[in-house]
Amino acid sequence: MIRCLVVDDEPLALHIIEDYINKIPFLQLVKATTNPIEALTLVQDGGVDLVYLDVQMPELTGIQFLKISNGKAKVILTTAYPQYALEGYELDVIDYLLKPIAFDRFFKSAQKAQGIINPTQKNQQAEAPQPIPQAPQSDFQSDFIFVKTEHKIQKVYLHDIMFIEGLKDYISIFTEEERIITLQNMKKMEDALPERHFVRVHKSYIVALNKIDSIERSRIFIGDKIIPVGDTYRDQFFKVIEDRNV
Repeated sequence: MIRCLVVDDEPLALHIIEDYINKIPFLQLVKATTNPIEALTLVQDGGVDLVYLDVQMPELTGIQFLKISNGKAKVILTTAYPQYALEGYELDVIDYLLKPIAFDRFFKSAQKAQGIINPTQKNQQAEAPQPIPQAPQSDFQSDFIFVKTEHKIQKVYLHDIMFIEGLKDYISIFTEEERIITLQNMKKMEDALPERHFVRVHKSYIVALNKIDSIERSRIFIGDKIIPVGDTYRDQFFKVIEDRNV
């Protein structure tokens, strides 16, 4: 078991990573805390193998934490800000997860950590690799992401999302009830969504497969919205549709 510590000044972010850790058999949650000083003490006492560490925290930044801890535990950085990636890798972090973090991306990162922290166990499993744990289909009804809007962090249930539209400096998430605007880029949002339920169909659009009413040539109909299928994404989109045909 890999003993894990989660450090983040946002309680909602802590909750998501805690939940992910509990889904992976070879990870064990030691503690989740918003206090980086408390976390640093745990690391220095030797009770932790792996730290999921936020970068921007008020008392002690993730980069400062890395320098002080001096390699006593392996680290995976978690942040919404990609500009810290290079410095993190220079300080020998295992991985760099951009928020919002999708579970499949989190699992791949955990596998990478397992190969570094417990290489013997990883090699023993190589002959019969285990698939990524899949949540039951019904879990899609309760799964969610958090997005930052102008004045708050908002929970968005995945099953409510109809499609996502990318604009110049932000994206709009459309549900049946509302339009949610967040400063985010399409690639990062695409990575955060489960591939079995969402597909990129255009440089400016991601659609929820279960919300598609019909497809006509290179147009997708979702309610009263018509979404174009871009040339770059056409083959992959229709392959996904073909795989679901009966």
